[in-house]
Amino acid sequence: MTSEPLQPQGAPGRRTVVAAVGAAGLAVALTACGSEDTSSSGSSTTQNGSNESGGSGGDGAAAGSGGTVLAKTSDIPEGGGKVFGSEGVVVTQPTEGEFKAFSSKCTHRGCAVNRIADGVISCPCHNSEFSATDGSVRKGPAVQPLPAKNISVADGEIRLA
Repeated sequence: MTSEPLQPQGAPGRRTVVAAVGAAGLAVALTACGSEDTSSSGSSTTQNGSNESGGSGGDGAAAGSGGTVLAKTSDIPEGGGKVFGSEGVVVTQPTEGEFKAFSSKCTHRGCAVNRIADGVISCPCHNSEFSATDGSVRKGPAVQPLPAKNISVADGEIRLA
C-alpha cells in the first residue's frame, strides 16, 4: 500500500515556502542594518567648511548657484542645528557664523539622527551621540563618525552642494 502525497507534484512544500520567506526577510533586515552608505562617492563626503561670509576652499564664487537650498542661516541655532531628513543631512552651527553638515544617518544601525543640542547630535535608536563640530563619536554604540557633507553658505542661505 502506497500513500499519496498531500500536495500536487511540482508544488513546493510548506517548509520550503516558509524557509524562503524567512531567508528573504533576513536578507532585507541585514541590508537595512548596513553601517555605511556605499552609494556616495568620496568627493561627496568632504566638508566645505563654509562660513556666512562666502566660505573657503574656493567655492565662494559659485555658492549662490546650484545645489538645493536647505535653510536660511538664521534658521540654524548657534550650538545646535537642524535635521533635513528628505535630503539625508544635518546642518549645525557650532560657533556663530560657522556651519557644518553631516549625513543624518547614524553609523551604528542606520537610524536617522533627530536632535541637536548643546553641541551634540543624537540618535534615538540606541542613544549614540556625535559632535556637532566634526561629526566624531561622543558616545557609542556607534564607532564611526558621521560623514561630512558638502554645503555652501552665501547670501544668508545654506545650500547642499
